[in-house]
Amino acid sequence: MALVVTRVVPTLRMFDIAKTREFYLDYLGFTVDFEHRFHDNAPLYMGISRDGLVLHLSEHHGDGSPGVHVTIEMTGVDDLHR
Repeated sequence: MALVVTRVVPTLRMFDIAKTREFYLDYLGFTVDFEHRFHDNAPLYMGISRDGLVLHLSEHHGDGSPGVHVTIEMTGVDDLHR
């Protein structure tokens, strides 16, 4: 049987939770699927989605190192930009 990739979920690093929420939730329209911390002061690990696109966002050191690139093919970008 051939290998079939069914889903890829990129993990991107976040440094400011408030700015992350402002951009991904308020501006881009994602919704939060889950939030996880190992304890009250632990880094946040959060899953978000929109229209079948799933991203994980992490405050953990080493996750989604800065400078990583993710390409997302979509339509309606001009409308979103307006």
